[in-house]
Amino acid sequence: MLRELMLMVLAVGIPVQGGPVAAKGASVDDSPNYTASGELKMPEKYREWVFLTSGVDMSYSPNPAMAGHSMFDNVFVNPTSYRRFLETGSWPDKTTMVLEIRGAEGPSSINKRGHSQSPEIMGMEVHVKDSRLDGGWGFFEFDGKESASLVKRPASCYTCHEQHAAVDTTFVQFYPTLIGLAKAKGTLSKEYLTEVGGK
Repeated sequence: MLRELMLMVLAVGIPVQGGPVAAKGASVDDSPNYTASGELKMPEKYREWVFLTSGVDMSYSPNPAMAGHSMFDNVFVNPTSYRRFLETGSWPDKTTMVLEIRGAEGPSSINKRGHSQSPEIMGMEVHVKDSRLDGGWGFFEFDGKESASLVKRPASCYTCHEQHAAVDTTFVQFYPTLIGLAKAKGTLSKEYLTEVGGK
């Protein structure tokens, strides 16, 4: 009986544990989705995507941060693009990265020191690789709405990423599970290699 049940589960693609299972040969469309007016729709299930990193109080400015107001930056990428990166060390067209910003909370429950992340989202930004966009990449800043318009060039986010990103205008140098792979694949940018002295 158990064997027959397991065969049924495998045949219809029912998940035995955890998240959804696509039927054999089927693919999940996790590419960017736009409104009729060209705004990017917020990926609803980005928290089911691949988690790349979490930084605390990161800043690209030497000026000190405001005391007592720590922030977490969480980065997620769509699974299709992640799998392609593992193969090539580069991001394919339609790569979608979500930067989720949460406040840092102090001691609570059994935590007596250090920080945990707040339930509230303080900010949201999406970085999309799309050949239809000027420069091939675009930034979209969400402020609680379901869609966002493209941040226009020459905003500082574009120049910063183009001058300092390790791979294809993305900060792979901060993704501990991918930086070594990019180095092995030879896809690190000349700008990044110059910055770190060719390491």
